[in-house]
Amino acid sequence: MKITDVQACVIGKPEPHSGGCVWTFVRIYTDEGIVGTGECNSASYYTGFGLKEAILKMKDMLIGEDPMNVGPLYEKMRRRGRYAGTTHAPLIFALTGIENALYDIVGKALGVPIYQLLGGKFRDKIRLYADCHAGDSATPEAYAEKALSVVEEGYSAVKFDVDHSGVGKLDPMNWTVGSREMTHVINLICAIREGIGFDIDLAIDCHGQFDLPSAITLAKAVEDVRLMWLEEPVPAENIDALAQVRASTSTVICTGENHYTRFEFLEMFRQKAVDIIMPDLAKSGGIMEAKRIAEIADAHYIPIAPHNVSSPLGMMAACHVMATVPNFFVLEFHGRDIPWWADLCGGEEFIKGGWMAVSDKPGIGVELDPTVAKTLLADGDTYFD
Repeated sequence: MKITDVQACVIGKPEPHSGGCVWTFVRIYTDEGIVGTGECNSASYYTGFGLKEAILKMKDMLIGEDPMNVGPLYEKMRRRGRYAGTTHAPLIFALTGIENALYDIVGKALGVPIYQLLGGKFRDKIRLYADCHAGDSATPEAYAEKALSVVEEGYSAVKFDVDHSGVGKLDPMNWTVGSREMTHVINLICAIREGIGFDIDLAIDCHGQFDLPSAITLAKAVEDVRLMWLEEPVPAENIDALAQVRASTSTVICTGENHYTRFEFLEMFRQKAVDIIMPDLAKSGGIMEAKRIAEIADAHYIPIAPHNVSSPLGMMAACHVMATVPNFFVLEFHGRDIPWWADLCGGEEFIKGGWMAVSDKPGIGVELDPTVAKTLLADGDTYFD
């Protein structure tokens, strides 16, 4: 079998139409008629076309090659582009989508789901946490009400953002949280916990918007709340600063959506900077790289709880990987407020009671609905041939 063509397209619209989600899809064609589709996280509407261009620039390294040789093809692309950034964002995003499409082909060619290619599954379904938001100007009571309404849908874990909490900073350009804002943030967190009790897990996301002293203050202030984790309390670039936050508190610290490949996570483990990792599997290096990251984490007794803003296709790819590692904890679901999230991939009821079943179909096991996808294309883009 040989690769005959590589195509890409961008799906999603500028805010507020996309629900914050924009996806770049890769499609790889073969001379045996088997077609693979992979997804990578575009991060924003305005970078999606850049990812598409990066994918198409790698096309010459794939045409005529055997798609079953996923590892050698991946390394060829990664190594040839090292000095242009293929070990870092955003080119590692493009490699992730390509590699996912290759695995989709391999699974379909062999007639097996991807989890079997990775050694078999520990679990049949994947526990989810719901990413929630009550509005930038919402009160603590509104946050608690929102949490309760989501829990009623069957979720055993929820996450809320507090970096846009409705109380503005005195200086919007720095990351220092003043007393007024800090008090408001703490009140929000405590109100959610009081509302849902301790039977439901609660995560809080800072989006890397706090400086070191502010992050430490918050982490220590909410120790009694017993968070599932405090996410990205400081910006992602300085691992040493993150390690200082973790060393200062008993609050569980989680990060990783803005770190890529096993090498960056290995450094995080070496510095004892994190309790839980949350790589985004649609941009951290691919299916096999995700499993490597999880296995290195497991060797450090650290659970993995991937960040996820993917479509059902990319999310199912993540589910395949997380089914095959023992240290999986919980996977994010970001699509609750996107009315067409499931429609993009045929309208199947992917999420049931806060869980997602791992597909037993060959390959990733999820396909785009071309009729729906064409209506959601980024302005000026075209769908696959």
